[in-house]
Amino acid sequence: MMAELEDLYQEVILDHNKSPRNFRVIENADRKAEGFNPLCGDHVTVYLRLRDGLIEDISFQGSGCAISKASASIMTAELKGKKESDAEELFDKVHKMLTSDGVDGGQSLGKLTVLSGVAKFPARVKCASLAWHTMNSALKGGSEVASTE
Repeated sequence: MMAELEDLYQEVILDHNKSPRNFRVIENADRKAEGFNPLCGDHVTVYLRLRDGLIEDISFQGSGCAISKASASIMTAELKGKKESDAEELFDKVHKMLTSDGVDGGQSLGKLTVLSGVAKFPARVKCASLAWHTMNSALKGGSEVASTE
């Protein structure tokens, strides 16, 4: 079971890195935030268009490692059409999953569970969480650069 999950994890990371979903600028975004991981140089900008408490559109741009880009891609695919409150709840759950042993924390996360494999590599947790911190900052309307430090 664990070996299958690890294979799936690698497959999904590689797929989202090679063909990132929602990798573009939203011209008429309501909110935008930048994120930076000084440790490895990952840089991401998250764009949000909100309507009546829903994330009508979400996208990202930036450069970084495969895990960073894949996490942002998976995040945008997952959050499009969701309520702002759902996005905040998912942020907490994903953060918990990435910073714990990853296994039990990911049970209720559906497709996002593939990111649980990152928890085994503490140095890569910041890569996977950067886009999520940046999205959270954008939701809150923050203008500071989100950092993983």
